[in-house]
Amino acid sequence: MSPQQVVCPVIVGGVDTHKDMHVAAAVDEQDQVLETATFPATRHGYKAMLTRMRNFGEVTRVGIECSGTYGAGLMRYLQQANITTWEVTSPDKSVRRKRGKDDNIDAENAAHAAFAGIRTVTPEARDGMVEALRVLKVCRKTAVAARRVALQMIQTQIVSAPEGLREQLRAMTRMQLIRTFASSRPDLGGYRDVVMAYRIALKSLARRYVELHDEIADLDIMIKAIVDELAPDLVSRTAIGYESAAQMLITAGDNPERLGSEASFAALCGVNPIPASSGKVQRHRLNRGGPIVRYISLQSVGLGWT
Repeated sequence: MSPQQVVCPVIVGGVDTHKDMHVAAAVDEQDQVLETATFPATRHGYKAMLTRMRNFGEVTRVGIECSGTYGAGLMRYLQQANITTWEVTSPDKSVRRKRGKDDNIDAENAAHAAFAGIRTVTPEARDGMVEALRVLKVCRKTAVAARRVALQMIQTQIVSAPEGLREQLRAMTRMQLIRTFASSRPDLGGYRDVVMAYRIALKSLARRYVELHDEIADLDIMIKAIVDELAPDLVSRTAIGYESAAQMLITAGDNPERLGSEASFAALCGVNPIPASSGKVQRHRLNRGGPIVRYISLQSVGLGWT
């Protein structure tokens, strides 16, 4: 090494993310905290954070809490700057009890975890069709929940409606009720009358149900098209429908290469065997902690566990 050559110190960062601001910490090659500072959760704040870390040396990697929500923007910015980013999970409860909890401590814990390579996973990339699928599926889920609430409200209103109105509706099926109310034309000027107020409310709820039903149908078409394009072989398997296939694609993300083996995929699915032995009893049980829908069978996903 020539006398003029200077070795740049290696810096590892950790970030505790929030909606409006992020708290970042930097540690050196000995895992000693160099600085902890707060930055706005904006592109200008991301730039200032990275510049501050680079003042200490070469930033090799950054651990981010909640990289899929509050930290998503920061993760994209750092990846564009060719900085290795890791998702950092929460510390053990025993560690948190000993050290306490505040934003600075959480940022320092994230930096320590990124330095040691513990409690870290490769985050999902959110820049492809799988991310589009996730957004559409979240929208569909909320629409389904709202439609269910609208139907429950219709049934509740009928139960408490005046007897004359309730007698007319008692024998109707669910869809007959929806069609009848949606196409009705109550006198909007008679809202002071109890019966007319019920009719107005039921019409409003029925129209809401129909609109949400149409919205869900449109979203289903888009979700189906994306799944067919991304994983046509997956939906052709026995017992795997579009809901299950979409959830599997979303969980794997736009960068499925982060799943290095069949076993890691099984762990992500929550279907890997984990030890459950004690004393003379030696056994394993199925891990149900994964995010993919629980009813997917082992044979369906081709994991080969017995």
